[in-house]
Amino acid sequence: MASAALLQRLALLTVAVQLTAAASGDTTATSTAAGQIRVNCGASVSAADSDGRTWDRDDAPSAGGGGVAAAASYEDPSLPSAVPYMTARVLDSTYTYSFSFPARRVFLRLYFYPVSYAGRAAGDALFGVAAAGVTLLRDFNASQTALALNAAYLVREFSLNVTAGGGNGRLDVIFTPSSDAHYAFVNGIEIVPVPADMATKPAPTLANGGRPDPMPIRADTAFQTMYRLNVGGTPVSPGADSGLLYRTWDEDSAYIYGAAFGVNYPKDSNVTIRYSSPPYAAPESVYATARSMGPNAQVNLNYNLTWILPVDAGFYYLLRLHFCEIQYPITKPNQRVFYVYVNNQTAQAGMDVIALSGGIGRPVFADYLVVTAPGAGQTDLWVALYPDVKTSPEYYDAILNGLEVFKLQTYDTNSLAGPNPPLPAADGDSGPRAKKKKRAEFVVGWAAAAGGLVAVLVGCFCAWAICRQKNTKAAIVDVPKKPVRETQALGLHGPTETYVFSVTAQK
Repeated sequence: MASAALLQRLALLTVAVQLTAAASGDTTATSTAAGQIRVNCGASVSAADSDGRTWDRDDAPSAGGGGVAAAASYEDPSLPSAVPYMTARVLDSTYTYSFSFPARRVFLRLYFYPVSYAGRAAGDALFGVAAAGVTLLRDFNASQTALALNAAYLVREFSLNVTAGGGNGRLDVIFTPSSDAHYAFVNGIEIVPVPADMATKPAPTLANGGRPDPMPIRADTAFQTMYRLNVGGTPVSPGADSGLLYRTWDEDSAYIYGAAFGVNYPKDSNVTIRYSSPPYAAPESVYATARSMGPNAQVNLNYNLTWILPVDAGFYYLLRLHFCEIQYPITKPNQRVFYVYVNNQTAQAGMDVIALSGGIGRPVFADYLVVTAPGAGQTDLWVALYPDVKTSPEYYDAILNGLEVFKLQTYDTNSLAGPNPPLPAADGDSGPRAKKKKRAEFVVGWAAAAGGLVAVLVGCFCAWAICRQKNTKAAIVDVPKKPVRETQALGLHGPTETYVFSVTAQK
């Protein structure tokens, strides 16, 4: 009895790594790590990736609906590793990968490298994916998406509750070609357990114009990771992530609006990162770098430090902003206080990182919920920071260390599926950097028409350049010598609506 009880407890702590095909019964794979599953789809042997993680062989049959195992026709030099991208499972009909798994929340990551497989054109792959009772992808075209993002490969990450779909300790990942003329494929499937309340607690604040209404999120909600940015820092690979969660953190500069980049800088050498939030919230490398507005208060009071993030319209989004003061002399409350705006709504007034976290070097994060307008296609999500002068802080500045954006499922249709992004323009520009270039061109034209704003942007850019040349750690701004007053800024026009930010100017 005691032995049986012990085995039962161990089963709850680790994931049984049975990989089964819905049409053909169970086949068993080897565990890659306690509580984690990784399948190198289409591969006949286990292999390690560039981070040293072992990916199991694919035991799905090549008969009875299991499609075929195929090798990629070409290895792009930008691939981070041959595993799992150089082999794929190609499917002509609906097929289910089924995993035995205890009831809990997990990250499900799907890896796609859209090239020709077994003589099939990459553009002919059009399919849907469902798991845990939620539609994750619909009519997904990996080739078009990669072209639009100027990327060779794609990783789609979802946070799912295994019990949400009635799986009774099983997670089914279902691939369905959109029609007889199309096929489905997948290069890798990764499942990583996460803390049960990692995405749902604390309750986020609704970004509704400064009325801080908490909006609790249902525990069974499914999420899709849209962005995970190391603000002011360099990309963080999965192997360098915290909590054995193996997340990827991208750098943020491709999403900054216009020429007003602010200043990115590292922590002081004598500052130690001491977690007050859970260590798995973000790795130390995220909190050890930051972006602020710049060293000149006069410039800071005339622009918003803004990120523009394309998202699918018609969904709720959870934004998680990571903060950590990492440079002296910011050690006390009311030294650096600022606004957080989301889509022209005041998500947070009086953001004071020291007051919120408890001291220098102490990480903390804040969650905000925003709803996008109903409709199809993509829209832009705006995140902006601006000094809050109401409490007369010592420095007129703002800071951000990390930014995550998660799409929430629709509860009426249980869907996370959005459209494929539009193909790049005829001039060949595509991807985030090209989008940033086009936005910068738009800013110049708009500012010329508005009159005077170009000078502000140029001044901001010059201040940033001078600061970078003299000392990349000069993140603290001067106090303006004149009192200030709040005025209304001109509208910054997005594709579907006009965003108007509050601006503070000298009297």
